[in-house]
Amino acid sequence: MLRKIFRFFLKVCLWFFVISVLSVVLFRFVPVPFTPLMISRAFEQCERGEEMEAAHDWVPIEEISPELQKAVIASEDSNFLTHHGFDFDAMYKAYKSNKKGKRIKGGSTISQQTAKNVFLWQGRSYLRKGLEAYFTVLIEVLWSKERIMEVYLNSIEMGDAVYGAQAASKYWYRKDAKNLTRYEAAGIAAILPNPLKYKATNSSAYINRRKGRIVRHMRYVKLDY
Repeated sequence: MLRKIFRFFLKVCLWFFVISVLSVVLFRFVPVPFTPLMISRAFEQCERGEEMEAAHDWVPIEEISPELQKAVIASEDSNFLTHHGFDFDAMYKAYKSNKKGKRIKGGSTISQQTAKNVFLWQGRSYLRKGLEAYFTVLIEVLWSKERIMEVYLNSIEMGDAVYGAQAASKYWYRKDAKNLTRYEAAGIAAILPNPLKYKATNSSAYINRRKGRIVRHMRYVKLDY
């Protein structure tokens, strides 16, 4: 009996490994059509009696303003271009901050956020964090940094039922993502901690301060994929 259980567990692990690697290889070349979060939000809309809808327009990274790429690096992951998926200094600082009872901070890199958004569910658990680390390693090995940024900017939530740079640019600024100015890009990046609560336009004083800080930090970001 124990031998059968072990064999079954081994087969499950093997199939998971094969399928996960193949899916990461596939999305190295193919646009991500939807994410688990999009599905989850659609069910939430249905439960509220609302029509299920989502704005999501995939565009290649060449059609996303370099200013937005710099903005998310400046705001979310300043060491994105140099780390290998994990920023242990940022994780340690987040741990110390949270331990002191300050506002909850994450230490997630853009790579980790991409792995979570594309392949996993939301929520906090050791299982999900472990799988997040696994998929982060996979995309860092099998994708380029430019591809990680491209998938990230096309997949993340940037407003209520708004996903990706192109849809967000249309929603917030009535223009294409490739035409975003530095301050507009900072406006989108500033709301990423909670895009359902904050607004990129007609923003609160808190978000306006974040925009200013992001713009200042963007000056030091050099895109070198």
